Amino acid sequence: MSSFLCQIRVEITCLDGLMSDRFNLPEFRDVSLFSQAMTHRSYVNENPAVAGHNERLEFLGDAVLNFLSGEFLYKRYPQKPEGELSALRSALVDEKQLAEFARWLNLAQWLKLGKGAEREGGRQNANLLSSAFEAMIGAYFLDANSDVEVVRSFVEPLFGAVIDTLVVAASQVNYKSRFQEWALMKVGKNPEYVTIHQSGPDHAREFTAEVRVMGRKYGQGQGRRKQDAEKAAAKAALETLGLI
Repeated sequence: MSSFLCQIRVEITCLDGLMSDRFNLPEFRDVSLFSQAMTHRSYVNENPAVAGHNERLEFLGDAVLNFLSGEFLYKRYPQKPEGELSALRSALVDEKQLAEFARWLNLAQWLKLGKGAEREGGRQNANLLSSAFEAMIGAYFLDANSDVEVVRSFVEPLFGAVIDTLVVAASQVNYKSRFQEWALMKVGKNPEYVTIHQSGPDHAREFTAEVRVMGRKYGQGQGRRKQDAEKAAAKAALETLGLI
């Protein structure tokens, strides 16, 4: 096996330093697949003799990652609704997270870039790194004779290293902004928040708010402040719609 595919051990710290994991690049039987996965279009443009770049492998890897991340989340969180699982899957395989996986594996050192991409800092570019990671997964899938179990055994430890952090981040989402996005996309109108009840003494008020779109009630919530009641109403609306 070529030296550039020696078992590279990368010491990383994740989850804000609370745990350490050691991840390795997978071993390829056909090293040309890995080489192609690391070849950016800019390199091929400057080296016409090179057979091909990594964009087709990126397409394949994206499909494999979407399937495996969806399955991983489905099994790990049997009680979460579809909307919440979809949001977590998006976070698990978005550009930022895949670029971070690429950094853990030190993929940047194997990239073949054109001179222009090199000058522009391509080895630190999140889009380029995430694309390289997807291409590497597509190449590994082909190298394993399309055996998804082989790829699963590689990616699930990566998913497992970050998923708790992503779940916490998802729990801190701005529910009012999310519901507003939904309302504008589906109905074309901004939501309206109405305080329908308040009780208690001045120092311990309790507010009840409804969120409505074009007069239709979508959710109701309570809180010690009007803002908290509105957030609770937006969260209730998203839960009713199956978005969290």
